[in-house]
Amino acid sequence: MPDSHFSNKKTVSNSTSERLKKNSKKIMELWEIRTRDELSASVHQDSLALQNSLPRYLNHLADVLSDQSGKTSAQIEAIRLESTHVGKQHGHERAGYADYTVSQLILEYHILRQVIFQVLEEKASLNVRDRDIIIDSIEQAVNDAATQFSHTLRDIQEMFMVTLTHDLRGPVNVVKMGAQLILRRFERGDAHLDITVRMIGAIDRMDAMIQNLLDASRLRAGQSLSLEFEECNLDQLLKESVEDLAFTYGERFVVVSDPSITTSCSRKQLRRVIENLASNAVKYGEPDTPITFNLQRDNGWIHLAIHNQGNPIPPETQSILFQQFRRTPSAEDKTGWGLGLFLAKNIVEAHRGTIDIESAEGKGTSFIIKLPE
Repeated sequence: MPDSHFSNKKTVSNSTSERLKKNSKKIMELWEIRTRDELSASVHQDSLALQNSLPRYLNHLADVLSDQSGKTSAQIEAIRLESTHVGKQHGHERAGYADYTVSQLILEYHILRQVIFQVLEEKASLNVRDRDIIIDSIEQAVNDAATQFSHTLRDIQEMFMVTLTHDLRGPVNVVKMGAQLILRRFERGDAHLDITVRMIGAIDRMDAMIQNLLDASRLRAGQSLSLEFEECNLDQLLKESVEDLAFTYGERFVVVSDPSITTSCSRKQLRRVIENLASNAVKYGEPDTPITFNLQRDNGWIHLAIHNQGNPIPPETQSILFQQFRRTPSAEDKTGWGLGLFLAKNIVEAHRGTIDIESAEGKGTSFIIKLPE
């Protein structure tokens, strides 16, 4: 009795597999008709992406539906890998079309499942085993396709961002050089002098935003920032940075510093951190109040604190400040990408240091950098 039951089950499964192979062309045709009718994004495509991989997927599904007791473990694994490959291929192709979303991609598979059941059950219902196999296979294909769609879309966006920001650097540099040449033509007191200075400041901020995007892209790609270390007098570096900041934001910066503090650092990148934290203090601090820099030694560490007065940053918000593209609710109306603190943290950590925040009602906000001596 058990042998007869097993033989019958095997015959039914093989029958479903053969019906699927026999009707694969019909399934493809019905699927494309419905997809073009139900997905607006498909209207502009000469060939739907899933159509290119659909025959392979249906052959794979037929293999899964066939009895696997006679297959080796290597053959079964090959069938599984083929399913994953087809799903990923579909997701990769779909991400290249601007009109498609991941929801539309998933809907394509839902339509496919409905069409498969419609065609295979025209003459007889499928048994529970075969229905479950078809459903499980399509769900796995959806997961593989959606995951690959997201990865490919992220790569496309990343490439676009890098290309765009790289290409913007040239025109920005030309405009800055032109503004600097114009600046030399004005005498002190000329009404156009202040406008030209503001133009140069705006160009510098634009250039910094472009650089932030480029560096954030490198970090997300697993690359490191370009750091050239040299012996630095931090007091001198801090005062040079503050002098330039005062040119842009006015005389509101106070420096308390030990002039003998030196360490090995990347002058360019550390100055970038200082300028970023200072500009944040200007943006979010109380207007017309001092912004204080305090540079001191303490137990083998160098401490640099940048403090501004104003409303405190809530504890629940502090945890996201150093994440890329994350901004506090109070920053929504400010310019920028939300990358400055993310990059500052990476630069400080590249110096084997740390950066922390202290913020409380009535005490203002301090960003504290600790670097090894």
